[in-house]
Amino acid sequence: MDIKPLKRSKHIVILSREHHTGLLFCWKIRQGLRKEVDTNRIRAYVPYFWENHLRQHFQEEEEQLFLKVNDALCQKALQQHQEIKSLIEQVIQSTPAPTPNLLNQLADYVDNHIRFEERELFPHLEKVLTQQELKNIGAALEQSHATPVTDNFPDAFWTR
Repeated sequence: MDIKPLKRSKHIVILSREHHTGLLFCWKIRQGLRKEVDTNRIRAYVPYFWENHLRQHFQEEEEQLFLKVNDALCQKALQQHQEIKSLIEQVIQSTPAPTPNLLNQLADYVDNHIRFEERELFPHLEKVLTQQELKNIGAALEQSHATPVTDNFPDAFWTR
């Protein structure tokens, strides 16, 4: 089965690139678990990633896309954002350490959410938003992404 790469509107491609970073977040969690790393080390990465990547990404998607269209698919994405935020809180607050099951659940949920947005939601939004709306969204995203964010978490637990 050949899967063709998805062609994304140049105006929202920034968000798709960030999805790659989100998939790496999931991969790192899974690698750490495979290598049986102390889950407290993995837990420390979760708020770092939230504060430095995911929080702004969610906010931009919600403000620039979901709330402008506000249909059933956008509502589904908003609900998923809330569920991911809840899972992140559970990971951060779990004592004495998050379980591998909880960390896997977070990684799986983020992974599935990204795939939903890329395969269903973004193609839908590219159809329902006008070219001018997409252009305006692209301009706003470019302005907020003037300085690229890098993931330089100091503990590369995924390498062991």
